[in-house]
Amino acid sequence: MTAIVAVMLISVIKHQRGDFYGFAYYTIDPPPITADLLTPNDYSRCQEPLKKVRGIVIHYTANPGTSAEANRNYFENLKSQTKISASSHFVIGLEGEIIQCIPLDEISFASNDRNNDTISIECCHPDATGKFNQKTYDSLLALSAWLCSKFRLDREDILRHYDITGKLCPLYYVKHEDAWETLKDNIIAYLKEKEATAKLG
Repeated sequence: MTAIVAVMLISVIKHQRGDFYGFAYYTIDPPPITADLLTPNDYSRCQEPLKKVRGIVIHYTANPGTSAEANRNYFENLKSQTKISASSHFVIGLEGEIIQCIPLDEISFASNDRNNDTISIECCHPDATGKFNQKTYDSLLALSAWLCSKFRLDREDILRHYDITGKLCPLYYVKHEDAWETLKDNIIAYLKEKEATAKLG
């Protein structure tokens, strides 16, 4: 009887918190996200399934001073042309706002050969250096940590566009390798802090 109760309890924990290789784990809550999904089309939301998430790819918009909404609308307007394919799952704005453009079970056109197994995040930036301001940075930590928790990703699964293609994106975090390493450290530290809080809860 005791063994049956124990199995039932483990089953409940797995149902509530998820299961990873047979062990219960604690997920964290997502940050505030506004869903403004792109209209299905061939050039920014093709609706091809994203079957397995093996990484997060961080980008910068390369369009200083623009908002998350403006960059989301750029992706939306690509449906009216026949040359450019581009999109991202999320865009983070200068005020820290997060707009979701693509569902997490569909690919985006952001990371070339890794479109089929990664979630992409575009980050707005105030000037040509490409450095994220504090509000954008803080939302990036929260969003990336949540995605790591949701898809059981580790530090090495957090990538730059540069790591895939050699493109200077996100520019500041390519030119300043120490800032990139710190960003990844901060994401994992944020994740561990939130998971510890979830366990206590």
